[in-house]
Amino acid sequence: MTKKQKKMLCRILISAGLMLLLGFLPVKGIFRFFLYLIPYFVIGYDILIKAGKGILNRQVFDENFLMAIATVGALVIGFTDSGDYVEAIAVMLFYQVGELFQSYAVGKSRKSISKLMDIRPDYANIEVDGRLIRVDPDQVEVGSVIIVQPGKRSPWTASCWRAVLP
Repeated sequence: MTKKQKKMLCRILISAGLMLLLGFLPVKGIFRFFLYLIPYFVIGYDILIKAGKGILNRQVFDENFLMAIATVGALVIGFTDSGDYVEAIAVMLFYQVGELFQSYAVGKSRKSISKLMDIRPDYANIEVDGRLIRVDPDQVEVGSVIIVQPGKRSPWTASCWRAVLP
């Protein structure tokens, strides 16, 4: 996990813990609303900031704006109707969990692709007059005999073989 991912995981755990803790407190009214704003801002401040920047840049309908509208709407409904703000925090919490999983998966994919790019060997073995010579793969001429030793990687893909073979 990267430092950013660890920070997001901490925010998720803190917000979830605060949300659960607030469920057991016998607080009502406006004070309850302000207490529930704490975990809401812990988990969602970055989404709200990105939504605000999107509005300023005239790119309103992105995922951050839609999440902000959905959760602020849930807070307003809770404030005017039931006094229950858990839905707003839970929606933001689940969204951030999804973003964390996505970030982790993208990071793993990038590492895998980087490893695949590194499997190409730095040299090719060609046979010249019965001897094995190491050369740069780009310097192998058409008609050269390429030797791939057991357990070694081939510097060629199928398209490269068609270009080199006579």
